[in-house]
Amino acid sequence: MTWALPAIAGILLVFAAISGRVAGTPITAPIVFTAGGLLVGGEAAGLIDVDAASETVKLLAEVTLALVLFSDASRVDLYALRAEISLPARLLGLGLPSTIAAGFAAALVVLGDLAWPEALLLAVILAPTDAALGQAVVTLPILPSRVRQGLNVESGLNDGICVPLFLIVLAVARAESGAIGDGAAVRLVAEQIGFGILAGVGAGAIAATVLVVVGRRYPLDHLWTQIVPVAAAALAYTVAVPLGGSGFIAAFVGGLTFGTIGRRSEGEVSHLIDETGDLFNAVTFIVFGAVLLGPALGRLSWTVAVYAALSLTVIRMVPVALALIGLHARGPTVAFVGWFGPRGLATIVFTILILEEPGELPHEDLLLTTAIVTIALSVLAHGVTAAPLAARYAHWFEQHPRRLSPPLKGGGTAGQADAAHPHRSGGLGDSTADSSGND
Repeated sequence: MTWALPAIAGILLVFAAISGRVAGTPITAPIVFTAGGLLVGGEAAGLIDVDAASETVKLLAEVTLALVLFSDASRVDLYALRAEISLPARLLGLGLPSTIAAGFAAALVVLGDLAWPEALLLAVILAPTDAALGQAVVTLPILPSRVRQGLNVESGLNDGICVPLFLIVLAVARAESGAIGDGAAVRLVAEQIGFGILAGVGAGAIAATVLVVVGRRYPLDHLWTQIVPVAAAALAYTVAVPLGGSGFIAAFVGGLTFGTIGRRSEGEVSHLIDETGDLFNAVTFIVFGAVLLGPALGRLSWTVAVYAALSLTVIRMVPVALALIGLHARGPTVAFVGWFGPRGLATIVFTILILEEPGELPHEDLLLTTAIVTIALSVLAHGVTAAPLAARYAHWFEQHPRRLSPPLKGGGTAGQADAAHPHRSGGLGDSTADSSGND
């Protein structure tokens, strides 16, 4: 532990030095951070040698996801979203549950040792996507706006949707294994969701009141307007947890509440929470490589590798293709949207939460190894292919144009997707949207 912080700081500085040169190339930030963590981890140099179930790792993961969930949710502008709701609605409403169902079925077949609740838990863990792993896909301006923004919104919202699903299925899996009783499982889920929602609504409303009501009468200092959403995310999380609620649900609901009320204020208030979230996200991937990936590679088997490959291809791409039926999307668009469903931060955090109570699931090692290997494969595969495939798809789209609509009016600052911060959801207000829905 003595050299853990210097090692992390060193990796961050190395990437900072090369960040400009590797921008837009197959060398992405998650690849560098994961590989750097693997090199300095306990299985290699031993500079970062901490227990994956330690409070330090758990706290890092939880803070990171809470910040990202709050930031993502606060950017949701339902008015602007209605302008181009079809693609993200299909991906979230049809593609997400179908992906979970396909992942569940595949786990029962490929990973036959898993009990059915464990197989379902693995499917839920691997369902949320992380746009930050394929940054070029959501930031390259030459890409069709509907595709770029649709993937960004999907990534920003499916984390929040999957959190309660994860809590429910985890409680069922623990009840089936005898770790907790059925009644305790029901009570636990009810408390996590109920108190999480209450804490989130309260924290988001208080912070938005400070920003809008107080700010109109007594203008706030610019620095402190940036601190407001960070404090709101912290308030939502830290109130929910002692009450027995889910801090993640509280952060997501708090962000929705804050964004809905706080949108009436003028100016951008999300810079600090975005930058803080990016920093914690980078450290989380370093720790993932150092603490989780190294040991998991030692437990790698052919069945785990097969499931990881299926998770990133068939399990994701077939449900997406089925979900897009009726939108008249062309083959390359369907394949492009289906392929870019990278697994990242949320899956890492879910994995660490299972480690919080080790040994409660009979096949815990197999479940966790599969999830970790899938994340690592996604970091590599989606990172390497993001820039070249995005450029190739954009070139194809230019060669096969459809009728394009005039620029759509978005919902203002809060409704716009932040191109500098992938994995942030927002409105679909960019130009070059395909009015017919045919990409």
